[in-house]
Amino acid sequence: MRKGKTSYHHGNLAESLLDAVDEIATRFGLEAVTLRACAKLIGVSPSSAFRHYADKRSLLTAFATRALDQLSVAMLQARNAPDEPQPGDNAFTRVGLAYVKFALDKPAFFRAMWSEETLYTNDENYTRAANQLSAHLKDGFGETLKDNDPDNLSAKELLAWSALHGLANLFVDGPIGKNASRDEKLMMAREMILAAAPALSAHES
Repeated sequence: MRKGKTSYHHGNLAESLLDAVDEIATRFGLEAVTLRACAKLIGVSPSSAFRHYADKRSLLTAFATRALDQLSVAMLQARNAPDEPQPGDNAFTRVGLAYVKFALDKPAFFRAMWSEETLYTNDENYTRAANQLSAHLKDGFGETLKDNDPDNLSAKELLAWSALHGLANLFVDGPIGKNASRDEKLMMAREMILAAAPALSAHES
């Protein structure tokens, strides 16, 4: 989390407001986010903020869109990263850990992505980002599992996503790992992924 006032760079107000959402939501929760609070944090007038986002829902929709895009990129980068010299390391392990790392490092983004009651889910950019991430998950969970139908989630893809999303959520908002360090949580995640491997059968590298 950043300390001090969020900086605003001229000409990039829309993105600076999203940075402010991240800071406020990380500290106080998504319910504390308002356009006025974000404008105040970066030192601009509320009227300037309203020129970019009509209301709080529009602001959170843009924030969730950014989150979906960043998670898609993180999964793709993990998929293409070289293997590390650790037992059980493969593309599926890397992509799974990337999902959990995203939640640990960007909890506000993680909470916002699927918070549909606070979003304009028919927004064009949000729909594109959600469909893109969904495609990664349907396509063999980031192309790491054997997949015969890239248009639908198989039982194994559902198992992988449910397990990883559930653990990430338990880390972010639940009782698991409250006193554990980030590295300890990631070790727990790795062990869970390895435990799930037999049910997911062979991984595609």
